[in-house]
Amino acid sequence: QVQLVESGGGLVQAGGSLRLSCAASRRPFRSYVMGWFRQAPGKEREFVSTINWSGGSTYYADSVKGRFTISRDNAKNTVYLQMNSLKPKDTAVYYCAAKSSGGIATDKVWYDYWGQGTQVTVSS
Repeated sequence: QVQLVESGGGLVQAGGSLRLSCAASRRPFRSYVMGWFRQAPGKEREFVSTINWSGGSTYYADSVKGRFTISRDNAKNTVYLQMNSLKPKDTAVYYCAAKSSGGIATDKVWYDYWGQGTQVTVSS
């Protein structure tokens, strides 16, 4: 069982930045593919970004490409999501997820563990 705890959400003006963090409780953290998803009110949870165990392979949703950056620090059991040039449409609850086998994936069904989420609100 892996416990994931997100932090770093908040209220920011359009054009601003936030950095989300997700701390994992279990070692070896490096064995997990990690992903970020988000869910806006009344919408389905959607893929944002994913990163493989080494950090050498990443993938982004088109809607965030060029603005968001995913990274990980295996020594700290933590994955990050740096969000720049935020837009009101980025407003959502952001979830961290861990995938225990295989490569990176964009479909939420492949992820085994989820955090409780952190709210990001971008005002216009």
